[in-house]
Amino acid sequence: MSTGKGVRGWLRSLIGRRSEPLDANRPDLVVVVSSFDDAEACSTALERAAEATPMWQAEDEAVLRHHLALPADRVDRAAELAGQDGYVVAGTGDGNVPAAAVAGASVILQRVQVLDALHCAQEKSRMASLAQRLGGTALGWDALQPQDSAG
Repeated sequence: MSTGKGVRGWLRSLIGRRSEPLDANRPDLVVVVSSFDDAEACSTALERAAEATPMWQAEDEAVLRHHLALPADRVDRAAELAGQDGYVVAGTGDGNVPAAAVAGASVILQRVQVLDALHCAQEKSRMASLAQRLGGTALGWDALQPQDSAG
């Protein structure tokens, strides 16, 4: 019977020892998977990342980042709403904002989690909905893992 935890996760649960949560500010984090194509399924992006270098490690935590373009006056509201689900603002600016986002700001919302296709798709949909409700656009997402565990 598969628990979906992988061998390392299974061993951790067997031993009963929990590792420290991933620090989203570690200097050795690298992008291991990204998707900025609305039509691409999260499962496809994760399959691609499992065969790339640096390699995404499915059983390890990752920093999941959502890149949004929002009206500048809605950034605080986005942070407030996303914060209810454990997201924090990792960056803001005016780069990469599409022309449709008039007076827009780019915002990166991130949180640490174990990343799988189902939860990635749920979060992608949640962020697209959040951005749309606030008059913006979800541009895409990426995930970071430490370089040493990423391959």
